[in-house]
Amino acid sequence: MSPSAPASADHWKLRSRTLAFGQLPLLMGILNVTPDSFSDGGRFFDAKAAVEHGLRLAAEGADILDVGGESTRPGSMPVDTEEQLRRVMPVVGELCKTTDVPLSIDTSKAAVARRAIDAGAEIVNDITALTGDPAMIPLAAETGCGVCAMHCRGTPRTMQDNPVYADVVAEVLEYLRTRRDALLAAGIERDRIALDPGIGFGKTTEHNFQLVADARRFHELGCPLLIGHSRKRFVARAIGPNDFDRETGTIAVALALALHNVQVLRVHGVAAVREALVMFEAAGAFLETC
Repeated sequence: MSPSAPASADHWKLRSRTLAFGQLPLLMGILNVTPDSFSDGGRFFDAKAAVEHGLRLAAEGADILDVGGESTRPGSMPVDTEEQLRRVMPVVGELCKTTDVPLSIDTSKAAVARRAIDAGAEIVNDITALTGDPAMIPLAAETGCGVCAMHCRGTPRTMQDNPVYADVVAEVLEYLRTRRDALLAAGIERDRIALDPGIGFGKTTEHNFQLVADARRFHELGCPLLIGHSRKRFVARAIGPNDFDRETGTIAVALALALHNVQVLRVHGVAAVREALVMFEAAGAFLETC
């Protein structure tokens, strides 16, 4: 890391434990308990299949399991509280009993987050940056859970309707600074807050690549960075017309983000990304950046 680069956060404090960061980013394994997520919708909609997949991700080396019951792919419609609870709670409850890997609940609804935390979840991962439900910030402050606040332009149903920025990096940075300050003012400690620039959420392919290329700038906010780029459309568009396998592009972006000291990567293919990162480190990729 160059002398002028901002120092990156070295830990993330959760509800009952602390995650320490090293040279390689931690991996948050994605567990979609939905019928319509863009990459694996329907595969793990059954609770038993979802639990089995969560345990498989843990065995592959996931440092966090992120369980969500509402697709946020472009064009998706919201899922109400009761349906989210029906989908996720059997999975959250069973995984909290059967694995030591900390669980994150991917929701913008405080009632869903409350039930998941009561069952043992450690993190609330909220695509609305804790603005979607007025009860979410008080819940986070009360429970002491880790939170991830993400930038999103619009809603999943509308976010890809011609998103325009004068300077996407500067605008996303300022938005996350504002949300960080609001969370701090509400009594949530800085080291419990992770920030996510929201790759694919109200951004064009070019916007996404700008955010990846300038990811190091977000360290100036003093919070862990969490980025979810896995299998998104922009990783395929850079390679060519073959849109059926996005794993290679996912791995390539993961390596780039590792060089920017991004602390947490949210991915579908934990084993493949972890193996690539380990080999990247063994090959000396970080020697010039330390």
